[in-house]
Amino acid sequence: MLPIRAETLRSLHHGNTPLVLPNAWDAATARAVAKAGFRAVATTSGGMASSLGFADHQQAPADEMFAAIRRISVAVEVPVTADVEAGYGLPPDELAERLLDAGAAGCNLEDTDHASSALGDADACARYLADLKAAAERAGVNLVVNARTDVFLHGDASPEVRAEEAVRRGRLYRDAGADCIYPIFARGRELLRGIVDALGCPVNAMVTPGGLGVAELTSLGVRRISFGTTLFADSLRTFESALERIRGGA
Repeated sequence: MLPIRAETLRSLHHGNTPLVLPNAWDAATARAVAKAGFRAVATTSGGMASSLGFADHQQAPADEMFAAIRRISVAVEVPVTADVEAGYGLPPDELAERLLDAGAAGCNLEDTDHASSALGDADACARYLADLKAAAERAGVNLVVNARTDVFLHGDASPEVRAEEAVRRGRLYRDAGADCIYPIFARGRELLRGIVDALGCPVNAMVTPGGLGVAELTSLGVRRISFGTTLFADSLRTFESALERIRGGA
């Protein structure tokens, strides 16, 4: 079943329309995503970690994150792609084993070094990605890897310089076996279009408040569209507003 889900997930990056992924953070929200007709479920590490009582950026114990991923995978019949941040310091073969045990058909893998809060070495990240893919393949699953590069999160270089580095890293990760490249927080039509054209493989972009929407990203050639922690934050604000009304006697 999992090998089939992985191939289904991979094919959704090459369909007539982009793969749209409203990110879920628990079994209930994953079921809601699937029930709404979305063809796969992506998790948000930030939403999952917060719902478990921890901060994002690998502050939650890996055991708890993988347990949450498994609950989501069991809850739905569509492929699940799990945000596993930078791999929680696990060797690539162990990360592959834990992903497959949790029922994930794919994963997000980012290139931030959380020990230094800076970008990791690109070549080392590419080797880790290749080893992760190889370990999953030995277990019989062609894991779908969405390689996230965080060049727009670190440093103060110009958008043009960051775009060049995003393309350089994206090509490294693509050639190491990544199925999709995710230059998170790459903003602006021309910048995104340039990255899409330069990479020549599926690119993931995120919908953010005030930013480009699904239709605009589709027109730029983006093949995977996600929402990060946006829906989690919106839901939390709705809950907090309800609490204020109740507290006020409504």
